[in-house]
Amino acid sequence: MNMITLKQYFETINYRVSEGYQFQWQCYGPNAYGLESVDNRCTDGHSVGIIFDTQDQTVYQVEVHDYKNYRSYRLNNPVFNDARRQECTSRGLDPDEAYDGVKFVDLETVEDFLEKATAIIKGDDYDTRVSIPLELPDNVLFTLMKQAHEQDITLNEHMENVLKMAIEDLGAKHGISS
Repeated sequence: MNMITLKQYFETINYRVSEGYQFQWQCYGPNAYGLESVDNRCTDGHSVGIIFDTQDQTVYQVEVHDYKNYRSYRLNNPVFNDARRQECTSRGLDPDEAYDGVKFVDLETVEDFLEKATAIIKGDDYDTRVSIPLELPDNVLFTLMKQAHEQDITLNEHMENVLKMAIEDLGAKHGISS
């Protein structure tokens, strides 16, 4: 998985940094630093934060909070997931809680994070689904495109249907109902 860059973060927040802080947890090492861009945190605004290494610019985590809709999204550097989760647990914290009972939705792609963050900052509507990267061989992709065309739906809609059916079949096979 690719990780967001500091440049992408700054461009997304329009270079508007509200606060910065030395990140005190050990899971990211001694050079971890956090930046926040906050707009009306206590009302219906948003905040966008990043934690990165001041020495080598490694980005550990980026998150966006949509306070109006009580949604929080985050993109984690997978190399550090276990260390972050372990430190949360050792501190008695839920590693999936963003704030006040609101759980993080973990995103899989930089593009999905940037799309959601940009819309939240602008106050626009956005797709709350999580984009999942899927690489398919050309022959499989072509077959799926033909099937979508035959059903007069988009490839994305067809892929959602195919994945839902596969999940339902797998659940039925293992005695799990949806």
